[in-house]
Amino acid sequence: CGIAAGSNIEKTEEQIREFSPEAAVMFDAAAAESLKAKTADTGCRIYTGMDGLIELAVMQGADIVVGAMVGMIGIRPTIAAIKAGKDIALANKETLVCAGHIIMPLAKEKHVNIFPVDSEHSAIFQCLHGEDRGQLEKILLTASGGPFRGKSRKELEGITCKEALKHPNWNMGPKVTIDSSTLVNKGLEIMEAHWLFDTQIDDIEVIVHPQSIVHSMVQYCDGAIKAQLGTPDMHIPIQYALFYPERKILEGKRVNFFDLADLTFEKPDMDTFRGLALATEAAKKGGSMPTVFNAANEAAVRLFLKSEISFL
Repeated sequence: CGIAAGSNIEKTEEQIREFSPEAAVMFDAAAAESLKAKTADTGCRIYTGMDGLIELAVMQGADIVVGAMVGMIGIRPTIAAIKAGKDIALANKETLVCAGHIIMPLAKEKHVNIFPVDSEHSAIFQCLHGEDRGQLEKILLTASGGPFRGKSRKELEGITCKEALKHPNWNMGPKVTIDSSTLVNKGLEIMEAHWLFDTQIDDIEVIVHPQSIVHSMVQYCDGAIKAQLGTPDMHIPIQYALFYPERKILEGKRVNFFDLADLTFEKPDMDTFRGLALATEAAKKGGSMPTVFNAANEAAVRLFLKSEISFL
């Protein structure tokens, strides 16, 4: 039905011509004007800015809205989509970090499903399938550890933006990749899991698992643990959210346990990676603190990407 992007005119034009959506959004106003001129022959309506995103989120004919924007910008379109009765495939964790107290009750009121797209939350969602939520004891949230796992604060002093953008297992955008290198990403995921699965912060435990094969686990009151495993491939959780409860055939690499040999698990280093400790503290305090933490992080990441502040 519709697609949205920030400012990449070339890619959006390609997608308009391939998928023939009724409407498209370029968040950047100048880019929207340029796209409008380039796609005038297609009949695709071009919108811009926050108003454009909201227009897209409530489109008739759409039965699911994929929220994949970076940062707090995702909150208003997600709320608009829920009010319009659309199911949500959520890949934007900041939406729940800052507005989980609005989003989750609203989704319940409007009988809207929220399907997590993050690999970890998709894994938890799959592990909870068919189980009594009241028997959940603990969520075991896995983390790759990022590119600097095992390094001391001294070793992190001179880290450059280029080094921080090299993730060992996942191909992600710059914001999420930097968040992964600081472990802030995992802190935001704790807050997301708290809202998605109605779980206390103290019942969510982060486990560093460098191979990124176990995407997360759930422990039940009898001590049994269910885990979801797979290759580090985002096609799997995206497809699962879009087609739930069906599983569709998906070509691609499969896990070969004989090639793997070892799956290892470690405690996160909260002293070196202060972002995770601060995020956990903000999550426990609740109220406006998760929003304050998230906003501070968004500002810090922007400055680091411009080489205006150091990694630490």
